[in-house]
Amino acid sequence: MFAIFSAGIAPAIALMSFFYLKDRYSEPLPLLIRTFVIGCLLVFPIMFIQYVLTTEGITDNHLVESFLYTSLTEEFFKWFLFIYTIYHHSEFDAHYDGIVYAVAISLGFATVENVLYLFTNGIGYALSRALFPVSSHALIGVIMGYYFGKAKTNKKHKKRNIAMAFIIPFLLHGTYNYILNIVPGNWLLFLVPFMILLWILGLRRVKIASEAAPLTMFQKKKQGA
Repeated sequence: MFAIFSAGIAPAIALMSFFYLKDRYSEPLPLLIRTFVIGCLLVFPIMFIQYVLTTEGITDNHLVESFLYTSLTEEFFKWFLFIYTIYHHSEFDAHYDGIVYAVAISLGFATVENVLYLFTNGIGYALSRALFPVSSHALIGVIMGYYFGKAKTNKKHKKRNIAMAFIIPFLLHGTYNYILNIVPGNWLLFLVPFMILLWILGLRRVKIASEAAPLTMFQKKKQGA
């Protein structure tokens, strides 16, 4: 049991450390841990919603399952909780902060999901789960946080960037699941290039956001942060 639990949380710790240590203006750990825990708790209502949708058998269309059942529910709730718990917080005062907190929510969700999966299916899946589902959650969180950070630190196109913080992760997550659904036997042929692209997109946004300056006190007061 301890081995499964350790294997389930290790990828999230490694990825969270990687993105956290790239922050030039380190965020307070209590807030970061709280955000991570919020992501953990998010698993249970989403699992219930997905269970109901699956049980009701609304459709067996792979496209609908990938984008509606999974991507829409998960990315919408992450996006909503970010706005509700982090977006207006005074500690969210730099572009890169959006990435740190969005990754924390995403990895909180991915950690509980991963532990539950390994307890059900065995520790033999630990490596593939770390490389694909857990990493994809983190990278999609990077992209969500990038647009939230852009909206927070630059009032120009604020609403558009907040919308993009949901739309792009939704499309990427849906595409990830669609690949798994339509090519169950040969998913590696399609998923590996997709994950490489996701890493490229994520790391480019990390570089841009980490080089941006934080909000000044004047800007914070102006935005009511």
